[in-house]
Amino acid sequence: ARKLEKMGVDIIEAGFPISSPGDFNSVEKICKSIYKPIICSLSRAVKKDIEVAASALKYAKNPRIHTGIGTSKYHIKYKFNSTPKKIIEVAIEAVKYAKKFVEDVEFYAEDAGRTENNFLAQICEAVIKAGATVLNIPDTTGYCLPEEYAEKIKFLKENVNSIDKVTISTHCHDDMGLSTANSIAGIINGAKQIECTINGIGERAGNTSLEEVVMIMKQHKKLNFYTKINTKLLYKTSKLVSECTGMFVQSNKAI
Repeated sequence: ARKLEKMGVDIIEAGFPISSPGDFNSVEKICKSIYKPIICSLSRAVKKDIEVAASALKYAKNPRIHTGIGTSKYHIKYKFNSTPKKIIEVAIEAVKYAKKFVEDVEFYAEDAGRTENNFLAQICEAVIKAGATVLNIPDTTGYCLPEEYAEKIKFLKENVNSIDKVTISTHCHDDMGLSTANSIAGIINGAKQIECTINGIGERAGNTSLEEVVMIMKQHKKLNFYTKINTKLLYKTSKLVSECTGMFVQSNKAI
């Protein structure tokens, strides 16, 4: 976490505190050690989750709770055995509850990549009204093509009331090798935050690689994107993460 702070990362999602004592302790220790970045604590749209996430953030200088729920028809039917109306109600309640603990609340629409755009816009508008400050639009299964993900972000920008008052975030998985391309497509079309990891580590095929999106921004100045990441520290940080996780970086990896 200190390496990320030194490198210029402005938001660190430190863990999922309800999942284990280890995650809770990690978030708490990071909060004690980090001063500049926002420290984000993950939760489901469940009151107990949110309470534990908030408790882990008690030492954070800049706390954020990241809560949310699945929004695709697959999640609504098979994961929650619920209805779109009920999912929106749960989302609103979760955001309002998180706001009792912190001012900065991010909402994730899990499986947004496979969520019908009109419903996605509806739930996004509802959570903005409830107080969300960041909207996370995850391509949870790595399903989207870049043009599809771009169109989804563009649709939200054009069809959600008060969308300009919040930050849209990308969160792309690499199951089809498109996480970096999708993330760049997202910010070209209005997203302002990219959720990414060093070396692209993450579940299944991994997440968007921080070093890849940073170097695209640095290389393609015509895109007019800004990042304060110190690229001179990318290699050392990549090596440290590789050593700590035991996940070696392939010799011909991009960047």
